[in-house]
Amino acid sequence: MKDVTFKAYAVTNEIDLNKIAVDCGIPKKFTWEEPLILKGEALHKILRNKVDESQQVLVFSFGSVVFVNDPSKEGFLPFVRYLRTFEPDINEAEADRYTDDYSLRTDAQGVTDLTDEYVVVNEIEPFHEELIATVLAKSAALEKIEEQLGKIHDKLENMIDRLDKTNLRLGKKELARTTATIMRHEYNMISYVMILDKPDITWTSSSAAEFYDRMLEFFEMNDRYAIMKSKTEMLYRIMDGFSTISHSIRGLFVEWIIVILIVSELAITVLQVTGIID
Repeated sequence: MKDVTFKAYAVTNEIDLNKIAVDCGIPKKFTWEEPLILKGEALHKILRNKVDESQQVLVFSFGSVVFVNDPSKEGFLPFVRYLRTFEPDINEAEADRYTDDYSLRTDAQGVTDLTDEYVVVNEIEPFHEELIATVLAKSAALEKIEEQLGKIHDKLENMIDRLDKTNLRLGKKELARTTATIMRHEYNMISYVMILDKPDITWTSSSAAEFYDRMLEFFEMNDRYAIMKSKTEMLYRIMDGFSTISHSIRGLFVEWIIVILIVSELAITVLQVTGIID
């Protein structure tokens, strides 16, 4: 049997699958736990190109798309432009920045192998393609979130440099925006990507569950999640420190204003008593 190829892209943070399903005439209500699978006539309508019966595109609610058996990759940009009609925030120029490739192979000898580029199974089961696509989609989405986390770290490093120079002038709006960015990052990681959630098929098939767990472990998904979770908690602690310092500075400023006003009032009173001023 010919190899099954996969190409995953993390194109945005969220995709409304139900809007696409309605447009493609798919009579089903989709939840965050399952991908929208486009193939055949529905995919041909979107790509406006000849579509092989083995080709399909899996669209995930957390912003990733996975092309299956699309060797030319010519359908990517048309598909992204199609998605932008539903999700205008998609940046077409950077839609292919976060990607992951993989392939599924068979071995008649019954040899099972898992590598960085492919997985070999004795016989392809119906669940293999969806589970591989799911892991790749999450991996690409995590790569995107990891880079966003790096940008937050860079911003906080600049704030720490300002603290070192005793020039920490942080307003409430800046603190609120930075905290909101961290919260959005955590929300994307936990709620959108759903690292800890397993596809429904893994609850009914022990073979599917075992295969999915092996893929997760090989792609280090749980370890990557744990690292980012730990880094996110550290960011919150840093922001708490910044907030405390900022409040202290503002409180000290108010105290000095009060002292200055009291001293001014006393000076005016003394001057009036001495007759220097009326």
